[in-house]
Amino acid sequence: MNRRQFLQTTGAGLTAASLNSYAAALADGKHRRVGLIGCGWYGKIDLIRLIQIAPVDVVSLCDVDKRMLQAAAETIAHRQDSKKTPRTYSDYREMLKEKDLDVVLIAPPDHWHALIMTEAAKSGADIYVQKPISKDVVEGQAMVAAARKYGRVVQVGTQRRSTPHIAEARDRYIKEGRLGKIALVETYCYYHMRATANPPDTAPPEYLDYEMWTGPAPMRPYNSLVHPRTWRAFMEYGNGIVGDMCVHMLDMTRWMLDLGWPTRIASTGGIFVDKASKANISDTQTATFDFNDLRVVWQHRSWGEANDPKHPWGATFYGDKGTLKVDVFGYDFTTVDGKKTEHRDVTYEYEKYPEDRTEKDLERHVAPAIRYHMINLLKSIDERSKPVADIEQGYVSTASCILANNAMQLGRTLEWDSASQQVKRDEEANQLLQRPYRQPWAHPEPASI
Repeated sequence: MNRRQFLQTTGAGLTAASLNSYAAALADGKHRRVGLIGCGWYGKIDLIRLIQIAPVDVVSLCDVDKRMLQAAAETIAHRQDSKKTPRTYSDYREMLKEKDLDVVLIAPPDHWHALIMTEAAKSGADIYVQKPISKDVVEGQAMVAAARKYGRVVQVGTQRRSTPHIAEARDRYIKEGRLGKIALVETYCYYHMRATANPPDTAPPEYLDYEMWTGPAPMRPYNSLVHPRTWRAFMEYGNGIVGDMCVHMLDMTRWMLDLGWPTRIASTGGIFVDKASKANISDTQTATFDFNDLRVVWQHRSWGEANDPKHPWGATFYGDKGTLKVDVFGYDFTTVDGKKTEHRDVTYEYEKYPEDRTEKDLERHVAPAIRYHMINLLKSIDERSKPVADIEQGYVSTASCILANNAMQLGRTLEWDSASQQVKRDEEANQLLQRPYRQPWAHPEPASI
């Protein structure tokens, strides 16, 4: 299979044949110059998956943590074919000023996504940005505007859309009508993932530029929970478990059922169990997204047992002919009479990528999906087309989750007008669509792009 045939095949959908053919298909392509901003956990995971599937030269890395940046430079030098050590930067603006990158991967904490992505679009690079795309709704609008104005291909890291067994479940059960009429989808996460510690505030470590790390977010006293990774414990930097985990399952549901915007969003919850930790995100929350005659319900608890221990983070599609449970580890289909059941496990690719077995901190079950997601990005770049998780799709899913948090904060249901991009008849709710930025950072808006 040559490269042109490969692109046509992957355009038709996710197939084992297309993945098995990727190496030969991409080998005759040009070496793309790649940079990564945010060199922590998932930034490196995403970048290494890209290295695995395409001839790329990683030329630039950026992070405000000197130790993290140096470790990433050493890792990437070892993993990429050229064995060259990438240039390193502490300020993403200096890195993007070079204007010599074909693709930029963006994976810092969520409160930085919008500023970096809009600047990367202006620099002329195509982009892979982690989910959720933004901390507030107006940021997401500005990101979509930047992608369109500068003609950039932007893939969002909602890689459930590129997960082989999930694509199979969509095709076999939903597209073929085996579930019948679907009127309810329950999405959920019961992982005990919320930080429970309460360490004292301290001075930031000398290797971390905490002023730059904080950026447009409110300046909090430094705390060891903030960096690395557990910054998700604070609403100042992210959107809680809804923004982190619901966004994946809501986006997957929207893709599988071909849904647009919800019309009404409601949510209740709070900190009901773990009142001792420093974390200020909810430990219990339920949200309802109305899609006309379909309801998508989210629930998370960071305590207690999962409703179904086999599916602690996933989605259950209820139809009048059958039920489909889908998560990152597989799916289960059951006819409504219970007489027929079908199961599929996630596909691991250890024979093809034995290094997946030993890579530190890799979510091994997700590695194939990220590779597919990267292949789809490269295909879309070559064709100048929208990828499967285009920035606008990421905006809809992210903003819907933010609106759920806002509904919980306000204590009322929000009615969303997708045409005006405003909450109907609720000026207080519309004030929450754009958070204040800490000086001297300026909030991006569509009109300013």
